[in-house]
Amino acid sequence: MVMNALESPSTRPYLIRAMYEWCTDHSFTPYVAVKVDASVQVPREFVQGGEIVLNISFDATSSLQLGNEFIEFKARFGGKPCDIMVPIHRVMAIYARENGQGMSFPVTDVPMSTTVLGMDKLHKVPDGPESTDESNKPVPPPPSRPTLTRIK
Repeated sequence: MVMNALESPSTRPYLIRAMYEWCTDHSFTPYVAVKVDASVQVPREFVQGGEIVLNISFDATSSLQLGNEFIEFKARFGGKPCDIMVPIHRVMAIYARENGQGMSFPVTDVPMSTTVLGMDKLHKVPDGPESTDESNKPVPPPPSRPTLTRIK
């Protein structure tokens, strides 16, 4: 069975793990910026503007797992222990605190596997002056490329 690009698994968890390793190899502090929704398990009082930045360094976490579907760890917020769980598709960026170098990712309201499988409808090549889907509504343009903003 041949897997095409629309059926292939996301590269996001692998890139996150690679950036984490790069940060730790160079004694940088890895941070992840997360777009928070109901699927993200973080202390809500630390969420600002629907986003949270998490320090995922060895010193700031325990039991860190950078899996293919979730980032999970235990951390302390205001002295209170918390179990953190972030779905991979909600990670907006991973970067080094010290220099801002890292990677950013598009964030959608649905898991990457669903988004990737639906790309044929979201990003059709126009047939004429206006491309439409089956319901005869205009197809939205592809999202713009995300940019990495340094958060202090």
